[in-house]
Amino acid sequence: MNIHEQIIAKNQGKAPSQLNRQRIPIYAVGLKDGEAPTSLTHPLTWRLYHQDAVLTLADYERLDGFKGLKNALTKPSKEVGEMIKTANVRGRGGAGFNAGLKWTFMTPPDGGVRYLICNADEMEPGTFKDRLLMERIPFQLIEGMLITAYAIGASEGYIFIRGEYIIAAQRLQAAIDEMLAHNLLGDKILGTDFSFSLHVHTGAGRYICGEETALINCLEGRRANPRTKPPFPQVSGAWGRPTVVNNVETLNNMPAILMNGVDWYLDLPKQKGKSTTPGTKIMGCSGRVKDAGLWELPFGYTARELIELAGGMQDGLKLKAWLPGGASTDFLTASNEHLDLVMDFDPIMKAGSRLGTCLMMVVDETQDMVALSKNLQKFFQRESCGWCTPCRDGLPWGVKILEAIDTGHGQTDDVEKLSELTRDLWLGKTFCAHAPGAMEPLMSALKYFRHEFDQKIKHNHQ
Repeated sequence: MNIHEQIIAKNQGKAPSQLNRQRIPIYAVGLKDGEAPTSLTHPLTWRLYHQDAVLTLADYERLDGFKGLKNALTKPSKEVGEMIKTANVRGRGGAGFNAGLKWTFMTPPDGGVRYLICNADEMEPGTFKDRLLMERIPFQLIEGMLITAYAIGASEGYIFIRGEYIIAAQRLQAAIDEMLAHNLLGDKILGTDFSFSLHVHTGAGRYICGEETALINCLEGRRANPRTKPPFPQVSGAWGRPTVVNNVETLNNMPAILMNGVDWYLDLPKQKGKSTTPGTKIMGCSGRVKDAGLWELPFGYTARELIELAGGMQDGLKLKAWLPGGASTDFLTASNEHLDLVMDFDPIMKAGSRLGTCLMMVVDETQDMVALSKNLQKFFQRESCGWCTPCRDGLPWGVKILEAIDTGHGQTDDVEKLSELTRDLWLGKTFCAHAPGAMEPLMSALKYFRHEFDQKIKHNHQ
């Protein structure tokens, strides 16, 4: 698609993130020929079968929009919270913590303001799922935030979105404006006592803002440094008030649960029978595959199946390694043991990595692990907030060593120095999880592909 065609498509409401059509649409997996997805089969994306981008209130309501919200408003707020807790909606930003349980940690209402923040600062390399949801179904996110705000007693909300997501921010703001005009936001929503104000806040594009307390600091106009915990945001968050921070995809789950019920949500993974994690997940695959993209799938799909959905490796290329969910997860290999892992929180953790955002990044045999590791470490070095010494000084030191190895100036003990660095920057040694996250791909690259590092150093000394 050339630039002119892209502009025409954009003016037609088609989102730039999906202009190049996937061979298998995001909502199509698991459907029979001619079968249409529904909120029961593909709760996050089924509306995209009917419309490329649902950008008006009328279109969203025509496709069962706000049914979940209206159902929620007929129940006590505590009951809505219990529903989400029972449904075990695990956080889709990477942590995988039960969202409903997270809500219960808020301090009891005291008459003051309580905040709900949507973390839309999607800065994890290789991750683009939240962008799709915001660009193409902005009303769904807002409905999810309304249900969440009602459950936790929040009266103010913010969508903290990375500055580069210009179209997503514009579409969210347009959706908010239209909802305000129809009493779906603001005071006494739909004639009830529930009031909620929502604002779009564009960030400056820093990876560290994915950490919820750094995000809150940035929202307040402060430097984006993580805060000491405790107190956790649920006790003292934005402007010292109780605050819940949830990911875009997490919040998108709420409308369907309130529309279809908890039991339905718990039963979704039974389609594959390989997982007990409830709900569906937007999974993806990028790198040198034939058809990179996103698919909404119930938990239970394996890494191998995900690569097959992406059309397999490009002609002439062979899989060497893969990152399960973004740059801050550990490399896994092309072994049957790893490829047959179910893309779920616990199996991936047991294999020594993390599910993260569940957007797989594949590496082929032609790619050099030393150069790849160096590029990843450069990213993490650049995105460090610089608050604590291990991260501020340790990450540049790692880049320096990798640069030396990659350019022919490596020393025989450099690999050991890198191994020592992964231990020095591990959990408990730094103020937040930024440096440990940076160490995960490096640690696993040294574990599985040390021979590539040793060969480069040996070659340099011949």
